[in-house]
Amino acid sequence: MPSDNERNPGLVYRLRLVFRNDLHLTSIGFGFTAILLAAMAATTWWTGHMQDQAKRQARTERTQAIGGTLARTTEVLLADGRLPRLRRLVVETAREANLARCRVLLPDGQVIADASPDLITLPELPASWPGQAHATDGQTVPACRAFILAIPDRGEAVLQVALHADTSGELFWQTRAGIGAVCVLALVTLTLMHRRFRSTFRGIWAVRQALLARHDGQCSPSALKINADWGMEANAWNSLLDQTDQAQRQTTLVKTQESLRNRRGECSDLSAACEALAQGLVLVDTNGEAKYVNSAAAVLLQSRREDIEGHDIATFLPEEEVAEAVRQATRRPMQRRRIIEAERHDATNPLLLRFVVRPVRREDSAVAMIVIEDVTQQRVAENARNAFVAQATHELRTPLTNIRMYAEMGLDEGQNDLACQSNCLSIINQEVGRLDRIVGDILSVSEIEAGSLRLKADDVRLEELFPALQVDYAAQAREKSVALTFDLPPKLPVIQGDRDKIALGVHNLIGNALKYTPAGGRVSVTVTVNDGRLGVVVSDTGIGMSEDDQQHVFEKFYRSADKRVGQIEGSGLGLAIAREVIRLHGGDITVESEVDEGSTFTLTLPVVEGAPVA
Repeated sequence: MPSDNERNPGLVYRLRLVFRNDLHLTSIGFGFTAILLAAMAATTWWTGHMQDQAKRQARTERTQAIGGTLARTTEVLLADGRLPRLRRLVVETAREANLARCRVLLPDGQVIADASPDLITLPELPASWPGQAHATDGQTVPACRAFILAIPDRGEAVLQVALHADTSGELFWQTRAGIGAVCVLALVTLTLMHRRFRSTFRGIWAVRQALLARHDGQCSPSALKINADWGMEANAWNSLLDQTDQAQRQTTLVKTQESLRNRRGECSDLSAACEALAQGLVLVDTNGEAKYVNSAAAVLLQSRREDIEGHDIATFLPEEEVAEAVRQATRRPMQRRRIIEAERHDATNPLLLRFVVRPVRREDSAVAMIVIEDVTQQRVAENARNAFVAQATHELRTPLTNIRMYAEMGLDEGQNDLACQSNCLSIINQEVGRLDRIVGDILSVSEIEAGSLRLKADDVRLEELFPALQVDYAAQAREKSVALTFDLPPKLPVIQGDRDKIALGVHNLIGNALKYTPAGGRVSVTVTVNDGRLGVVVSDTGIGMSEDDQQHVFEKFYRSADKRVGQIEGSGLGLAIAREVIRLHGGDITVESEVDEGSTFTLTLPVVEGAPVA
């Protein structure tokens, strides 16, 4: 005997609907609770972390302030030979500032002054002493700061200053307690809100579950109905189900009967649709003759439609592989389609055509169809995109590798070597800036391609911009042994424009000049203001470029075929972006160059009339 559930599947589905509804509402409550707890825990941790960081920063600044002041006084006292006064000063400073260490050492390690007089190892101050002082202490006393003292006519010494360790703990318990109280209050509020939410939205959620059940294939109205006690939404849903069921019962399946369209009208509509296609379309009969050719196919096959229709299509297909595919399609109706790409040359540029050959139904007058598409630009774009991705990947890998290498070096060797640590941080900072410029170039290209590149017009103070550029590239010029000079007028105007975009354009010009100028060369930046226009001329004595390269140098992704250029890293985007942003400001960038003689890039910008002069 079948069970009650088997006799009434709608009842089973309704029970599942109720269970799923309650389960989802409960899971939402637990989800909100988990999110709240996670947010409170993160807030507690972050507050404690920031408090600890603030205390450490305050300790460092206090140590620096005390040590800097004491170092200057110590240099004067040692220069005058007032050793007793120095020792009293050290003892008083250590007592008043609550220092864990306050000591003055000679290069050989002898103590001449200390907060604890018992630790002094050199009773009298010699007239002079040899050796070079090193700031390497800090192992016995944590957070010890060393200051190098230069004593005229005597030598060097070291002042060591360290505060007592902070024993107040890393987190303030008052803050934790306050956050905990807020968390408890929020949980209570959330519990009350969840109960209210469950009673209010139970009907809406039940309607959603019914819709999901309908999506899963459950079509029975009795199974999709929900409890009428769950609110107005439930009653409205049940009423809608009843109306739909009644309409389905009253409406029989109506088969749309349309009179057959006129065959000529059908052919006319089909022909118009084929003419509107951007792809070429050729229909071939069993004899290999073209039955229909649209205008696009005639253009791509470089012939007239009347010359192609009614003639052997192989005559217009010099590619033997394509012609063979057409023959196979006419002989074997079950043959799968074939896609063949072939390169052709017109009067100006090569074309890459894609031929798609496939058979059609036997009952049609034509048994093969050829779709022809010009994919030249698509292939060029794909090649350029692939080259850009490969180059961008290489460009990004280099700074990331350097950052990781110097970060590991700083962690391994920089703990006891401040000079090494400082050098590692400096290089990491340079590589981060380089990485930022690469990513900025990529984003700028995306904005240019999307047509969304916009300017944020504001005052651009050139007297601040160019000195900043000089500082940015001074280190790179020294590293490459290239002489970098800036020739600036005594007064520069304040122009209207997007400072970041103008700086980006000049950055790319100077960076390119340094990149392609070998060691021992020169790069000069000359700024002029004449007749309401700002001129920036960047000249170098680098490898230069040919006339053909000058015509394409401002194109995106362009890289010269010169082997020397291939050995230098670059994405081919800098000059394209530079000229684009300068043209948006109403200016332009031009180039003059000779191979092995260097290049000169000239940037011009309009100066807004009436702009104040710095």
